[in-house]
Amino acid sequence: MKEENDFKMIAKTIFGLEEILAQELQRLGAKDVEEHNRAVSFSGDKGFMYKANLSLRTALRILVPFHTFTVTDEKSFYEGMQSINWEDYMDVGDTLAIDTVLSSDLFTHSQYLSQKAKDAIVDQFRAKHGERPSVDLDKPTLRINLHVYNDTCTVALDSSGESLHKRGYRDKTNLAPINEVLAAGLVLLTGWDKRTNFIDPMCGSGTILIEAALIANNIPPGYFREDYGFERWKKYLPFDEELWNLIFDSAVNKITDHKQVILGGEISPNVAKKAKENIKLAKVDDVVSVKICDMKDFEVPPGRGVVVINPPYGERMDKDNIGELYKMMGDTFKKNFSGYDCWILSSNMDAFKNVGLRPSRKIALFNGPLECRFMKFEMYQGTKKTHKLEEGYQKKKRQD
Repeated sequence: MKEENDFKMIAKTIFGLEEILAQELQRLGAKDVEEHNRAVSFSGDKGFMYKANLSLRTALRILVPFHTFTVTDEKSFYEGMQSINWEDYMDVGDTLAIDTVLSSDLFTHSQYLSQKAKDAIVDQFRAKHGERPSVDLDKPTLRINLHVYNDTCTVALDSSGESLHKRGYRDKTNLAPINEVLAAGLVLLTGWDKRTNFIDPMCGSGTILIEAALIANNIPPGYFREDYGFERWKKYLPFDEELWNLIFDSAVNKITDHKQVILGGEISPNVAKKAKENIKLAKVDDVVSVKICDMKDFEVPPGRGVVVINPPYGERMDKDNIGELYKMMGDTFKKNFSGYDCWILSSNMDAFKNVGLRPSRKIALFNGPLECRFMKFEMYQGTKKTHKLEEGYQKKKRQD
């Protein structure tokens, strides 16, 4: 049930992670949770807005929509922005930044609309006070988000500031690092139980391993961030430091200290060094370790577990080499990873054919602009047939 102090919010995410994000929100206690394309809407109070920014692993931004208007052309857009009393949200000495997302045939350039919106706001202040707020793209008092869908413009405040994938623990990256939100999404999509082994034998700068460790030990993904957009708000939902400290301390008190086996392998000594530095910055070096080795030589701990790999997709490799790499992954799964659920993320559908295994699941995701598939390969202990027989026997036993 919606409380009096509740308001609508929108959590933006990566295509393919909407369901996982909705589940995260429900577990946190959000109300009115609804999935959309690359977004999930929900409602909650100011404290929940703080909690969502601190604790959601698969959200990129938390937006607070507060005004909508109809647009037909540039003039109606400018007038719609001017119809808002901006003094309810900021002072003339404050700073602003505007991001625009377009899903409309009426306009072609999002940056141009951002400029027009800025003009409307500063013109309003100049007419009233003879001076105007300035633009600050890095840490503005207000980051305003505009979404123009067909002929409707939704105006929202961005409570996150910098994108939430910027956790604050990573300062060493190799080429093409995976986004932290996507890395967390991959771990959550596997359904890993946080107790069995977790392995990334091509770990790069260690992002997937770090996100797995944060998930396993209930460490809030925003724990390392220096600031959020809502901390600069003065008028609309003004920042409540006491409430924020209460929410932060409550989340920190829920951190656990399980000693999972989280292992990485990396063939490049230089990249492995970066991964180790990132793991240390994220304060999970007590549960995550990285070995310098080729995937085929990786020492796999016995038992069950989950493997997640974000291998090269082949943009900088020739066709034969990429085919050989994916064949090696499939062969190594069969030979060394018995009892594990093995997952690969890639945009290279041809390379996937070289794995030589039939996937039991295929999930569509985007890694930046690249459309990918996240594929699951189940490595049964013994043959698949004996595994199924055993499964049937255990089921019958439970029924008896």
